[in-house]
Amino acid sequence: MAEYEEMVPGIFLNRPNRFIAYVKIAGEEKICHVKNTGRCRELLVPGTTVWCQHHPSSANRKTEYSLIAVKKGERLINMDSQIPNQVALEWLQAGGLGAVPQIIRREVKFDNSRFDLYFEMAGKKAFMEVKGVTLEEDNLAKFPDAPTARGNKHLLELQKAVRQGYEGYILFVIQMAGVLQFSPNWQTDPAFSRQLCQAAQAGVQILARECHVTPTSIQLSDPVPIQLEPISNVI
Repeated sequence: MAEYEEMVPGIFLNRPNRFIAYVKIAGEEKICHVKNTGRCRELLVPGTTVWCQHHPSSANRKTEYSLIAVKKGERLINMDSQIPNQVALEWLQAGGLGAVPQIIRREVKFDNSRFDLYFEMAGKKAFMEVKGVTLEEDNLAKFPDAPTARGNKHLLELQKAVRQGYEGYILFVIQMAGVLQFSPNWQTDPAFSRQLCQAAQAGVQILARECHVTPTSIQLSDPVPIQLEPISNVI
């Protein structure tokens, strides 16, 4: 479980750019670092309740707070883009894939990419790429929320690794609970969505798991059904 200290509630006001937001905390307007450079338009709506981490003793920071989580209806969504790798690592170390790997390394280079996790388990070598998911529509989780050339490249490199004898995984960490299904976002990024389907056909293992999220913690939890092909015929 990844935990946050010094968490305080606030009311989101506006986001002038990708990196900062104005949040009313304890009746005062504060500038907060947004730990997610994605669009997050459906999350950061003026008047929405958010949770921010206070950094009172960090002299090197430009902002005193970081925006970590947001309420969307009754659902709490963690939008910290740096946390999925940590919860994925903890899950892997706890035997999330059925056994505890003998070796786990972070940020390991392969060809022209650097994958989030490399591990060895049951005599096999494997790479895992981790993607955080914050987009939810009608209880369906989707990735990405904006076109991602980098994500497309990772899928191609994972397929190359599989061809060279490695096991390849992509784990979608859904940073919320209670979703019914995960699918690639065909409307927003059909290129990534097609490549994800091709990766699955090439032997890359596609995983999606939701998280138990509180204002002060996040932990990977249950698997979520995956729908790779587009449901609509318009794609």
